[in-house]
Amino acid sequence: GYQKVFQQYAGMLQQKYPDLAIHGDNFSPGGYRLQLAQFISVSKILIIMMVLASFNIFQNIGQPTPSWWAWMLENKLYACMMTFFLCNAVETQLISTGAFEIQLNDMPLWSKLESGRIPQPGELFQIIDNHINMRAGPDRIGTYNHEEL
Repeated sequence: GYQKVFQQYAGMLQQKYPDLAIHGDNFSPGGYRLQLAQFISVSKILIIMMVLASFNIFQNIGQPTPSWWAWMLENKLYACMMTFFLCNAVETQLISTGAFEIQLNDMPLWSKLESGRIPQPGELFQIIDNHINMRAGPDRIGTYNHEEL
């Protein structure tokens, strides 16, 4: 994923700009997506615990047991694994932003969120060189920020 891309770019930038401080971080999706992902995470754990404990919540509230819940209680291992992996897939989609944001001296140089792509190495080097040339010199080099998921 983007972590590998970040490591590759960090290595290239460190070779070309040895004085450049490089920092990577995750980009929070914020809002309802993060809250929904957290809700799914908690629900996933509760469902797995109920299945493992053979807890039939429908009987406890006086409702007939749905066939899918009866199947889960009969096939605990498969049901727990399926619940775990499906919920993880949904959570990942909810919190993944695809962000790859690059800043130098707190000035945005590139945004994958805005451009829809990651810059080519030569393109990034040219942007950084132009920024450095506009500043007082290479001793003013700041930080490179990668943010994702």
